[in-house]
Amino acid sequence: MNRMELLVHEWECTYDKEDWYPPLKHALDGVTVAQASWRPEGEAANTIWENLSHLLYFKERLLHRLSGTDFPGTAETNDDTFQPSGAPDDEAAWQAAVQRMEEVHRGIHEKLRSLSGDAFDQPLPTISIGQSVMSIILHDAFHTGQIVQIRKLQGSWPARRSFL
Repeated sequence: MNRMELLVHEWECTYDKEDWYPPLKHALDGVTVAQASWRPEGEAANTIWENLSHLLYFKERLLHRLSGTDFPGTAETNDDTFQPSGAPDDEAAWQAAVQRMEEVHRGIHEKLRSLSGDAFDQPLPTISIGQSVMSIILHDAFHTGQIVQIRKLQGSWPARRSFL
């Protein structure tokens, strides 16, 4: 397995392929807008939807970079990236955000699968493709863990789940 193949494998594991931690898609399965908008105690705590919005911002930026297109994101600070796309009780907006994550993730997956093995070291725009994608993979894993923890606090995470 070359480095690009490994990167694609890890990309799959971060979203929908079970590995050492639950993938993001599984962490979002069945989450309602009420659960997505629920905030744990603590001033710095984010909701599931805020975490998803944050992940989407950086994944969309990556997709635009891989596509060679301008990214329309307007966040001035990292905190700005946590802003959900709808009202806390808007089920349709929540489901649209989940669907958007699916589409963006799949779009990046297609781009990565189309790259040659030596693309790993190509700059995007200054940091290599490999390093850029690996950073997003680790970022997704971190925030997926937060989403799972929020679901555990809510009581919406299964007490037992099967995995590898």
